[in-house]
Amino acid sequence: MTPTAFVRALAEIRLPQVFNPYADTCAVYDRANAPVVRRRNLTTLLTAAKQLGIDTIWMGRDLGYRGGRRTGLALTDERHLPAMSRIYPGTESTRTTTGPEVAERTAAEIWAVLALLDKPPLLWNVFPFHPHEKDDPFTNRKFTSRELREVDELNASLISWLGIRRIVSIGQDAASYAAKFGVEVASVRHPSYGGVTEFREGISQLHGLDVRKRSAAIGQSELF
Repeated sequence: MTPTAFVRALAEIRLPQVFNPYADTCAVYDRANAPVVRRRNLTTLLTAAKQLGIDTIWMGRDLGYRGGRRTGLALTDERHLPAMSRIYPGTESTRTTTGPEVAERTAAEIWAVLALLDKPPLLWNVFPFHPHEKDDPFTNRKFTSRELREVDELNASLISWLGIRRIVSIGQDAASYAAKFGVEVASVRHPSYGGVTEFREGISQLHGLDVRKRSAAIGQSELF
């Protein structure tokens, strides 16, 4: 597997009520070349992850409409694109939308911790696309079992290619899925819907850090 081939395979998947940021263009917010740029964003991230010897994945559920739908990067919003090249040297992370920058609270929590780690994890999702309600693209819903089957082999190939030894699930949906890959699985509370304190405590325990004070500085105006 190469990063280019992997991202190309992602871009070939088409599903109803699912926005594929590596192939689809949002008629409301995207620039014309948005899918091309998002493919490059992800390709350079995977290349950097391999070069850094990353062997841990932090795994969320799926892309949200405020974050990964716009950036093509799991658990990453537009506000944190400039930090990508510092945390993952060699990456290119370009914004693909017009209008005001959009922030996501979950991404803010994740990125506050990344800056404290000696080696970052790869940020990924169980379902690497944005599933939404019918006729309402700016909503979030959980993927279906049929949708998940479309990406099972790609997820397995990514884990194998990187030599992943541990998956940290961000939320319970990711925990139950990650167990199938035969690697160590740890779980922390998802920071949304009142889980911020438990998320910070879980990450602190996993990495032997006290991220709570650092994370507390995140602006309260940022939304989930």
